[in-house]
Amino acid sequence: MKNLNRNKLMSIAAVLLFISGAIWWRVSLSRAEDSATAKPPETSAAKPALTVTAVTPMRADWPIQLSATGDIAAWQEALVGSEADGLRLTEVKVNVGDTVRRGQILAVFSDVTIKANVAQARAAVTEAEATMAEARANADRTRKSQAPGVMSAQQVSAYLTAEQTAAARLESAHAQLLSQQVRLDQTQLVAPDDGLISSRTATVGAVVSAGQELFRLIRANRLEWRAEVTAAELPKVRTGQAVTLSAPGGLQAKGSVRMVAPTVDRQTRTALIYVDIPSDTGLKAGMFARGDFELGRSTVLALPQSAIVQREGFNYAYSIGKDNKVLQLKVDIGRRLEDQVEITHGLEPQAKLAASGTSFLADGDTVRVVDASVNQTESKQ
Repeated sequence: MKNLNRNKLMSIAAVLLFISGAIWWRVSLSRAEDSATAKPPETSAAKPALTVTAVTPMRADWPIQLSATGDIAAWQEALVGSEADGLRLTEVKVNVGDTVRRGQILAVFSDVTIKANVAQARAAVTEAEATMAEARANADRTRKSQAPGVMSAQQVSAYLTAEQTAAARLESAHAQLLSQQVRLDQTQLVAPDDGLISSRTATVGAVVSAGQELFRLIRANRLEWRAEVTAAELPKVRTGQAVTLSAPGGLQAKGSVRMVAPTVDRQTRTALIYVDIPSDTGLKAGMFARGDFELGRSTVLALPQSAIVQREGFNYAYSIGKDNKVLQLKVDIGRRLEDQVEITHGLEPQAKLAASGTSFLADGDTVRVVDASVNQTESKQ
């Protein structure tokens, strides 16, 4: 009987031990599964894809501009050539780029032949004066002795005619002397106006013909921009409007409209606008330049250029929403002014946008937003 009770107790103990082990194994398995599926608190939030600064569209007063292109040319160009024929150049006093004054000597021709001609003309004048004096004396005596029978009518007529002939020959001799003196003056080639020498073909030793071009002169060193605009744009341009020019090499200048062409080219349907340019801008004749005519001003919604990204031919901005998630917005852009761009459609004035790094963002990314001052400090470090 005692053995029976003992066996019974052992069986009960074994069953209890089995049940306890099963419960322990089940609890341990449940804890392991919970540990495997649970996320650490610090990784429960999405990791930011980029650190950005936020910006909102800004209302700004921008100029209304009309853009055009064209060449820079001399306002007026003077051609300086030889008036004397067959003379040899002995000296060239100026070169390309020199600034000259009206009447300044540019070149000198050989004057040996001309001086000999002047001396010969002076001798001819002296001879004609002597002949004139003799003829005048004879004519005076003839006029005083008009009594009948003293002189025949034929003699009287001959003396008076000789006086007139001598006077004419003296006048001709004076004209010849003046002509040779003019040629002597032409042996010195002078500037017809103040300006800048833009071209030179004069060479010492060359024998030039009359009318041959030796120099080109930009009068008053004054330049103009000749802009081409379409017939539709022509009514927008007025005399006196301000123009901002941009040329290769970063050169910029301010000008003003001097004249609007009275006709439109029948082939290209464009017209020329003549814009005066200051002479101290560094611009040169022959340059190609782009210009903006200031037609007025208007209020625009503007963003920094860095806040706009272009993809597949469209422009996008990224709005920062709840939980710092970004939303890609398609926008239309207009004019550009320095590092700002006009937004014509697609944004609300109160929108909060990513100001930079937009080319690395995708729709739905999470970002970390910092102040602009903090971002600048981090970039410097």
